[in-house]
Amino acid sequence: MNKKSCFTFFSVLSLTASILFSCTQQKNPSSEQITVGESKLLADESLYPIVDDEYQIFAENYKRAQINISYKPEQDIINSLLTDSIDIAILGRELNPKEAQHFEDKKIIVRSTKFAIDGIALVTGKSNQDTLITVEEIKQAFEGKGNQEQVFVFDNAKSSTVSYLMELTNVKVFPKNVYALKTNKEVIRYVNEHPNSIGIVSVAWMKRPTPDIAAEVENLKFMSLKTEKGTFEKPSQTSLKLKTYPLTRDLYLINCQGKAGLGTGFASFLASELGQRIILKSGLAPDSLPSRKINIRH
Repeated sequence: MNKKSCFTFFSVLSLTASILFSCTQQKNPSSEQITVGESKLLADESLYPIVDDEYQIFAENYKRAQINISYKPEQDIINSLLTDSIDIAILGRELNPKEAQHFEDKKIIVRSTKFAIDGIALVTGKSNQDTLITVEEIKQAFEGKGNQEQVFVFDNAKSSTVSYLMELTNVKVFPKNVYALKTNKEVIRYVNEHPNSIGIVSVAWMKRPTPDIAAEVENLKFMSLKTEKGTFEKPSQTSLKLKTYPLTRDLYLINCQGKAGLGTGFASFLASELGQRIILKSGLAPDSLPSRKINIRH
Protein backbone atom coordinates (compact mmCIF):
# COMPACT_ATOMS: atom_id res chain seq x y z
CA MET A 1 0.00 0.00 0.00
CA ASN A 2 1.45 3.40 -1.04
CA LYS A 3 1.57 6.45 1.27
CA LYS A 4 -1.42 8.12 -0.39
CA SER A 5 -3.61 5.02 -0.11
CA CYS A 6 -2.45 4.48 3.46
CA PHE A 7 -3.35 8.07 4.38
CA THR A 8 -6.80 7.73 2.77
CA PHE A 9 -7.46 4.40 4.54
CA PHE A 10 -6.58 5.75 7.98
CA SER A 11 -8.53 8.98 7.35
CA VAL A 12 -11.67 6.98 6.53
CA LEU A 13 -11.05 4.70 9.53
CA SER A 14 -10.65 7.71 11.79
CA LEU A 15 -13.81 9.36 10.46
CA THR A 16 -15.79 6.13 10.88
CA ALA A 17 -14.58 5.73 14.47
CA SER A 18 -15.51 9.33 15.18
CA ILE A 19 -19.05 8.83 13.85
CA LEU A 20 -19.49 5.58 15.80
CA PHE A 21 -18.23 7.25 18.98
CA SER A 22 -20.63 10.16 18.45
CA CYS A 23 -23.58 7.78 18.01
CA THR A 24 -22.59 5.83 21.11
CA GLN A 25 -22.38 9.07 23.10
CA GLN A 26 -25.93 9.98 22.07
CA LYS A 27 -27.29 6.56 23.12
CA ASN A 28 -25.21 6.22 26.25
CA PRO A 29 -27.07 7.16 29.45
CA SER A 30 -23.77 8.51 30.81
CA SER A 31 -24.13 11.43 28.40
CA GLU A 32 -26.98 12.69 30.58
CA GLN A 33 -28.02 16.31 30.17
CA ILE A 34 -30.71 18.38 31.90
CA THR A 35 -33.47 17.16 29.56
CA VAL A 36 -31.78 14.21 27.84
CA GLY A 37 -30.72 10.80 29.11
CA GLU A 38 -31.72 8.43 31.86
CA SER A 39 -31.49 8.72 35.64
CA LYS A 40 -32.94 7.32 38.86
CA LEU A 41 -34.86 9.20 41.53
CA LEU A 42 -36.27 8.15 44.89
CA ALA A 43 -39.35 9.96 46.16
CA ASP A 44 -41.05 9.93 49.54
CA GLU A 45 -43.97 7.54 49.11
CA SER A 46 -46.27 9.85 51.07
CA LEU A 47 -45.85 12.35 48.22
CA TYR A 48 -46.74 9.95 45.39
CA PRO A 49 -49.85 11.79 44.10
CA ILE A 50 -48.11 15.11 43.46
CA VAL A 51 -44.76 13.68 42.30
CA ASP A 52 -46.53 11.41 39.81
CA ASP A 53 -48.59 14.34 38.47
CA GLU A 54 -45.44 16.38 37.94
CA TYR A 55 -43.48 13.61 36.28
CA GLN A 56 -46.25 12.67 33.83
CA ILE A 57 -46.30 16.23 32.45
CA PHE A 58 -42.48 16.47 32.49
CA ALA A 59 -42.23 13.22 30.50
CA GLU A 60 -44.75 14.46 27.93
CA ASN A 61 -42.75 17.65 27.39
CA TYR A 62 -39.28 16.05 27.35
CA LYS A 63 -39.46 12.81 25.37
CA ARG A 64 -35.69 12.18 25.54
CA ALA A 65 -35.60 12.35 29.34
CA GLN A 66 -36.29 9.17 31.28
CA ILE A 67 -36.39 9.40 35.07
CA ASN A 68 -37.04 6.07 36.77
CA ILE A 69 -38.87 6.95 39.99
CA SER A 70 -39.21 4.60 42.94
CA TYR A 71 -41.25 5.48 46.04
CA LYS A 72 -39.92 4.58 49.46
CA PRO A 73 -40.14 5.68 53.11
CA GLU A 74 -38.01 8.67 54.08
CA GLN A 75 -35.50 6.67 56.14
CA ASP A 76 -34.80 4.32 53.23
CA ILE A 77 -34.25 7.27 50.89
CA ILE A 78 -31.83 8.95 53.28
CA ASN A 79 -29.89 5.68 53.63
CA SER A 80 -29.66 5.39 49.84
CA LEU A 81 -28.37 8.95 49.55
CA LEU A 82 -25.74 8.43 52.23
CA THR A 83 -24.52 5.16 50.69
CA ASP A 84 -24.29 6.88 47.30
CA SER A 85 -26.68 4.41 45.65
CA ILE A 86 -28.91 7.32 44.58
CA ASP A 87 -28.20 11.01 44.04
CA ILE A 88 -31.62 12.56 43.35
CA ALA A 89 -34.49 12.48 45.84
CA ILE A 90 -37.76 14.21 46.67
CA LEU A 91 -38.35 14.66 50.38
CA GLY A 92 -40.60 16.53 52.80
CA ARG A 93 -37.56 18.27 54.28
CA GLU A 94 -34.00 19.34 53.52
CA LEU A 95 -30.98 17.32 54.60
CA ASN A 96 -30.03 17.89 58.22
CA PRO A 97 -26.49 19.11 59.07
CA LYS A 98 -25.16 15.61 59.71
CA GLU A 99 -26.52 14.30 56.40
CA ALA A 100 -25.26 17.35 54.50
CA GLN A 101 -21.78 16.85 55.98
CA HIS A 102 -21.51 13.53 54.12
CA PHE A 103 -21.56 15.40 50.82
CA GLU A 104 -19.40 18.26 52.03
CA ASP A 105 -16.72 15.73 52.91
CA LYS A 106 -16.88 14.43 49.34
CA LYS A 107 -16.77 17.97 47.89
CA ILE A 108 -20.24 17.52 46.37
CA ILE A 109 -22.51 20.56 46.29
CA VAL A 110 -26.07 19.62 47.30
CA ARG A 111 -28.75 21.68 45.58
CA SER A 112 -32.17 21.80 47.27
CA THR A 113 -35.11 23.12 45.26
CA LYS A 114 -38.25 23.92 47.22
CA PHE A 115 -41.30 23.45 45.01
CA ALA A 116 -44.39 23.07 47.22
CA ILE A 117 -45.87 23.28 50.71
CA ASP A 118 -47.63 20.17 52.01
CA GLY A 119 -49.32 19.43 55.31
CA ILE A 120 -49.66 16.52 57.69
CA ALA A 121 -53.40 15.93 57.79
CA LEU A 122 -55.44 14.35 60.56
CA VAL A 123 -58.47 12.70 58.99
CA THR A 124 -61.49 10.92 60.43
CA GLY A 125 -64.82 9.51 59.27
CA LYS A 126 -67.54 11.94 58.24
CA SER A 127 -69.81 10.42 60.90
CA ASN A 128 -67.37 11.31 63.68
CA GLN A 129 -68.68 14.33 65.60
CA ASP A 130 -65.26 15.08 67.11
CA THR A 131 -63.55 17.27 64.51
CA LEU A 132 -61.38 19.65 66.58
CA ILE A 133 -57.95 18.88 68.02
CA THR A 134 -54.96 20.80 69.34
CA VAL A 135 -51.24 20.14 68.91
CA GLU A 136 -51.02 19.72 72.68
CA GLU A 137 -53.67 16.99 72.57
CA ILE A 138 -51.67 15.25 69.83
CA LYS A 139 -48.55 15.40 72.02
CA GLN A 140 -50.43 14.00 75.00
CA ALA A 141 -51.89 11.19 72.91
CA PHE A 142 -48.44 10.20 71.63
CA GLU A 143 -47.05 10.31 75.15
CA GLY A 144 -49.76 7.87 76.24
CA LYS A 145 -51.48 10.47 78.43
CA GLY A 146 -54.61 10.98 76.33
CA ASN A 147 -57.67 8.86 75.75
CA GLN A 148 -56.30 5.32 75.34
CA GLU A 149 -59.40 4.29 73.38
CA GLN A 150 -58.70 6.89 70.67
CA VAL A 151 -56.79 5.16 67.89
CA PHE A 152 -54.25 7.00 65.71
CA VAL A 153 -52.83 5.30 62.61
CA PHE A 154 -50.10 6.44 60.22
CA ASP A 155 -48.48 5.03 57.11
CA ASN A 156 -45.13 3.43 57.91
CA ALA A 157 -42.72 3.16 60.82
CA LYS A 158 -39.93 4.62 58.65
CA SER A 159 -41.98 7.33 56.97
CA SER A 160 -41.54 11.08 56.92
CA THR A 161 -44.87 11.37 58.74
CA VAL A 162 -43.44 9.49 61.71
CA SER A 163 -40.19 11.49 61.78
CA TYR A 164 -42.22 14.72 61.61
CA LEU A 165 -44.42 13.65 64.55
CA MET A 166 -41.49 12.38 66.59
CA GLU A 167 -39.75 15.72 66.19
CA LEU A 168 -42.98 17.58 67.00
CA THR A 169 -43.78 15.59 70.13
CA ASN A 170 -40.25 14.58 71.15
CA VAL A 171 -41.57 11.01 71.57
CA LYS A 172 -39.41 8.05 70.51
CA VAL A 173 -41.82 5.19 71.26
CA PHE A 174 -45.55 5.52 70.65
CA PRO A 175 -48.21 3.99 72.93
CA LYS A 176 -50.30 1.00 71.82
CA ASN A 177 -53.16 3.10 70.49
CA VAL A 178 -50.80 4.90 68.07
CA TYR A 179 -49.42 2.56 65.46
CA ALA A 180 -48.16 2.18 61.92
CA LEU A 181 -49.70 0.34 59.00
CA LYS A 182 -47.72 0.11 55.75
CA THR A 183 -49.00 2.70 53.28
CA ASN A 184 -51.13 5.83 53.05
CA LYS A 185 -53.76 3.79 51.20
CA GLU A 186 -54.01 1.41 54.16
CA VAL A 187 -54.47 4.36 56.51
CA ILE A 188 -57.31 5.75 54.40
CA ARG A 189 -58.99 2.34 54.19
CA TYR A 190 -58.58 1.75 57.93
CA VAL A 191 -60.24 5.04 58.87
CA ASN A 192 -62.96 4.35 56.31
CA GLU A 193 -63.71 1.11 58.15
CA HIS A 194 -63.21 2.65 61.63
CA PRO A 195 -64.73 6.16 61.28
CA ASN A 196 -63.98 7.20 64.88
CA SER A 197 -60.25 6.59 64.46
CA ILE A 198 -57.82 9.30 63.33
CA GLY A 199 -55.56 8.76 60.33
CA ILE A 200 -52.38 10.73 59.73
CA VAL A 201 -51.51 11.22 56.05
CA SER A 202 -50.03 13.74 53.66
CA VAL A 203 -52.57 16.30 52.45
CA ALA A 204 -51.58 15.19 48.93
CA TRP A 205 -53.39 11.86 49.39
CA MET A 206 -56.62 13.59 50.37
CA LYS A 207 -56.47 16.21 47.63
CA ARG A 208 -55.30 13.90 44.80
CA PRO A 209 -56.24 10.32 45.73
CA THR A 210 -55.49 7.52 43.29
CA PRO A 211 -58.63 6.12 41.59
CA ASP A 212 -58.62 2.92 43.68
CA ILE A 213 -59.17 4.81 46.95
CA ALA A 214 -61.15 7.83 45.71
CA ALA A 215 -64.42 6.42 47.08
CA GLU A 216 -62.89 5.86 50.53
CA VAL A 217 -61.51 9.40 50.62
CA GLU A 218 -65.03 10.71 49.96
CA ASN A 219 -66.08 9.21 53.29
CA LEU A 220 -63.37 11.05 55.24
CA LYS A 221 -62.93 14.62 56.40
CA PHE A 222 -60.11 16.80 57.68
CA MET A 223 -59.92 17.55 61.38
CA SER A 224 -59.33 21.18 62.32
CA LEU A 225 -56.22 22.06 64.33
CA LYS A 226 -55.96 24.92 66.78
CA THR A 227 -53.66 27.68 65.57
CA GLU A 228 -51.42 30.00 67.58
CA LYS A 229 -54.16 32.65 67.37
CA GLY A 230 -56.68 30.33 68.99
CA THR A 231 -58.70 29.68 65.84
CA PHE A 232 -59.13 26.27 64.22
CA GLU A 233 -57.88 25.60 60.68
CA LYS A 234 -58.12 22.77 58.18
CA PRO A 235 -55.35 22.25 55.63
CA SER A 236 -56.10 24.34 52.53
CA GLN A 237 -53.97 26.08 49.94
CA THR A 238 -54.30 29.33 51.87
CA SER A 239 -53.52 27.88 55.31
CA LEU A 240 -50.59 25.90 53.88
CA LYS A 241 -49.16 28.87 51.98
CA LEU A 242 -49.50 31.22 54.97
CA LYS A 243 -48.48 28.38 57.31
CA THR A 244 -51.35 29.14 59.65
CA TYR A 245 -52.16 25.43 59.59
CA PRO A 246 -49.92 24.07 62.38
CA LEU A 247 -48.60 20.95 60.64
CA THR A 248 -47.03 22.20 57.40
CA ARG A 249 -43.86 21.05 55.69
CA ASP A 250 -41.90 22.20 52.64
CA LEU A 251 -41.22 19.80 49.78
CA TYR A 252 -37.79 19.67 48.13
CA LEU A 253 -35.99 18.03 45.27
CA ILE A 254 -32.54 17.17 46.67
CA ASN A 255 -29.91 17.00 43.92
CA CYS A 256 -26.57 15.45 44.87
CA GLN A 257 -25.39 14.73 41.32
CA GLY A 258 -22.68 17.38 41.49
CA LYS A 259 -23.27 18.16 37.82
CA ALA A 260 -25.93 19.46 35.44
CA GLY A 261 -28.02 16.37 34.76
CA LEU A 262 -31.67 15.30 34.84
CA GLY A 263 -31.81 16.27 38.52
CA THR A 264 -31.22 19.86 37.45
CA GLY A 265 -33.75 19.58 34.64
CA PHE A 266 -36.53 18.11 36.79
CA ALA A 267 -35.87 20.61 39.58
CA SER A 268 -36.13 23.47 37.08
CA PHE A 269 -39.40 22.02 35.78
CA LEU A 270 -40.87 21.75 39.29
CA ALA A 271 -40.00 25.40 39.97
CA SER A 272 -41.23 26.58 36.56
CA GLU A 273 -44.60 28.22 35.95
CA LEU A 274 -45.99 24.97 34.51
CA GLY A 275 -44.66 22.93 37.44
CA GLN A 276 -46.15 25.39 39.92
CA ARG A 277 -49.51 25.33 38.14
CA ILE A 278 -49.58 21.56 38.59
CA ILE A 279 -49.06 22.09 42.34
CA LEU A 280 -51.83 24.70 42.39
CA LYS A 281 -54.22 22.32 40.63
CA SER A 282 -53.33 19.49 43.02
CA GLY A 283 -54.64 21.34 46.06
CA LEU A 284 -51.23 21.81 47.70
CA ALA A 285 -49.60 25.23 47.94
CA PRO A 286 -47.03 26.10 45.26
CA ASP A 287 -43.75 27.66 46.34
CA SER A 288 -44.39 30.59 43.99
CA LEU A 289 -47.77 31.63 42.71
CA PRO A 290 -48.03 31.32 38.91
CA SER A 291 -48.97 34.47 37.05
CA ARG A 292 -52.50 34.80 35.76
CA LYS A 293 -53.10 35.67 32.12
CA ILE A 294 -56.11 37.90 31.45
CA ASN A 295 -57.41 38.21 27.91
CA ILE A 296 -59.16 41.51 27.19
CA ARG A 297 -61.58 41.47 24.30
CA HIS A 298 -61.92 44.65 22.28
